[in-house]
Amino acid sequence: MTELITGFINALAGCEDISIKQELLNDAVVHITLTKPDSSQTHLLIYPDSALRRISYPQSDEKVIHIDEHLLSNDLTKLLARIQTVLGYGKRIYARQTVAARVDKRITRFFLEEHHLQSAMTGKYRYGLFYQGELVSLAVFSGGRRMRDQPDDYRSFELIRFCHKSNLITVGGLSKLIKAFQKDFDPGDLMTYVDRDWTQDSSLQKIGFREEGILAPQIVAVPTLDYGKSDTKLDEPKERITKTNSGSIKLVLRFAKTI
Repeated sequence: MTELITGFINALAGCEDISIKQELLNDAVVHITLTKPDSSQTHLLIYPDSALRRISYPQSDEKVIHIDEHLLSNDLTKLLARIQTVLGYGKRIYARQTVAARVDKRITRFFLEEHHLQSAMTGKYRYGLFYQGELVSLAVFSGGRRMRDQPDDYRSFELIRFCHKSNLITVGGLSKLIKAFQKDFDPGDLMTYVDRDWTQDSSLQKIGFREEGILAPQIVAVPTLDYGKSDTKLDEPKERITKTNSGSIKLVLRFAKTI
C-alpha cells in the first residue's frame, strides 16, 4: 500500500464516528469499508495504475465507490468532501432558504473547478442557488434539441453538471434549480448521465427521473503517478494511461408536453 493511500485513510479517520477497515483485493485494489454508528456501510475501492479494469463487487444495498488513485493526489480535498457528503456529514441547508438565479460562465467555471471532481463544463445555461448571498449549489444545462417523434415546439435538454459547495448539502436544491430552468425554457424533457463509479442506484429517481438505459463501461484516459525512487512523494503526472470505468446510468425527467 502506498503512502498516498495511507494518508487518504488517515484523512478519512477524521470523519466523526466512522470505523475503518481495509484489505487488499486481487493483489492490487485497496478495499476500504467505512461503517457508521447505525451499522450502514460504504465501500471504497482504490485502483492503482496497474489495475486497468473495475473489479466485480457483490451487489447489495450498500454504496460502492470506485476511485482511481490519481484522484488522491490531484483532487484529494474535493474527494474527501464528496465522500463526507455521501456519508451524510455535510452541513445541511434547505432550498427554501435560498434564491435561484442565472450564473455566468466565469463564476460557473470557478465553482466547478473548486467543487466538482469532473472537468468544468459551462454548458449553455447555468443556474445557481444563493444562500445569504453566497453560491452554494449549481446546475449546468445544455441547449435544447428537437426530437423527431415529438411536436415541433418540443425540446430535450441535458443536465450536464450539478454540485453543491464542498461540505454542504442543499436539501431540495436540484428540484428548485430544475423548476427555475423549466419556468424559463419549458423543456419537454431533461436527461442526464450518472457515473456508476459513484452510484449504482441514483437518488434522482426520487424527484421524477426514470432510468432509460445503462451505458457500457467506457475507456478513459487518466494521468499516471510518478512516485520516484522513494515510492512516497508524487511528482506531476508524466503521462496518461487508459482504463475502463463502470459506465453510466441514463436518466430522463419527462414533463407534461411528452406525447
